[in-house]
Amino acid sequence: MTLTQTLENYLAGNNVQFLHRKHSPTHTAHETAVVEHIPDHELAKTVVLHVDKGFCMAVLAADRHIDMGEYCSKLGSAEVRLASEDELVALFPDCELGAMPPFGNLYAMPVFLDRKLADEAIVMAFNAGTHQDTLYMSTEEYKRLVNPFIFAFSRGV
Repeated sequence: MTLTQTLENYLAGNNVQFLHRKHSPTHTAHETAVVEHIPDHELAKTVVLHVDKGFCMAVLAADRHIDMGEYCSKLGSAEVRLASEDELVALFPDCELGAMPPFGNLYAMPVFLDRKLADEAIVMAFNAGTHQDTLYMSTEEYKRLVNPFIFAFSRGV
């Protein structure tokens, strides 16, 4: 079973309505938004970070960047860095590199959702483990399932 199928089963099993769309391969969040014909602020990108206590997911809109200083400050972490490609391969063996879905709860990893995405997106889209599969679901349902920590940690591109 592919990760996309696993995610679909997980969502269906939790009575979440969702839409699955396939598209030509993309390798950036902006490219995905373009082929999906949606604004960048509706596409959630998943960034995996290493902090003092281990790995975590930062989930933010495709048109935003992480303010590392703000992120460190909010987490009370002395160090924050992007996970390396080797670390991503080890952490997400069922995903294509860079196509992790924003479900850290499925990987025993804390999730931090940027307030801008949490407050503004009614429906969010995200990679479903590949560079060709995008899932859409209600942001409220996402928050219910994942129970992310929500705070402001991004800035505009």
